[in-house]
Amino acid sequence: TGLARMERVVRERMTTQDVEAITPQTLINIRPVVASIKEFFGTSQLSQFMDQNNPLSGLTHKRRLNALGPGGLSRERAGFEVRDVHPSHYGRMCPIETPEGPNIGLIGSLASYGRINPFGFIETPYRKVVEGQVTDEVDYLTADEEDRFVIAQANAPLNDEMRFVENRILVRRRGGEVDYVPGDDVDYMDVSPR
Repeated sequence: TGLARMERVVRERMTTQDVEAITPQTLINIRPVVASIKEFFGTSQLSQFMDQNNPLSGLTHKRRLNALGPGGLSRERAGFEVRDVHPSHYGRMCPIETPEGPNIGLIGSLASYGRINPFGFIETPYRKVVEGQVTDEVDYLTADEEDRFVIAQANAPLNDEMRFVENRILVRRRGGEVDYVPGDDVDYMDVSPR
């Protein structure tokens, strides 16, 4: 890559030039880095022209997720398991919006409330439930964090005190398993039924 080439050139110049006269300008040649950036945006599979037909198409294009390209999968080798909907996609990836044909399941979209954290993982928001009472505190959880909690649906009926009306609440557990539990056993609640 451009940075590796630049590092090699800097090391070579450090051995040949006088230590007293060395400046950053004499050591560093920025051209390999600039060439790599231009190559990425000009010819990479991951670089595309943005769809600007209307604001909605532009927004949809920015929220697209792609499993293809360098370091990713190929259309030919991607099996059904990779393309199928997985419980960890819940609230993170839209299970419906994917192209037809050879790219089905390999290109998707970020869910309505999904966001990408600083580490590159997709998070989804949940309302915290404390001793059976739903709070306004919202926590964003990744798929592996979500597996540790019992999560109620957003459309579970609540009373005026933000407590569950029913004795047993329909919840989601580890791996997408569905169960009925008492309201006091619920840790989180979905933010929206969408």
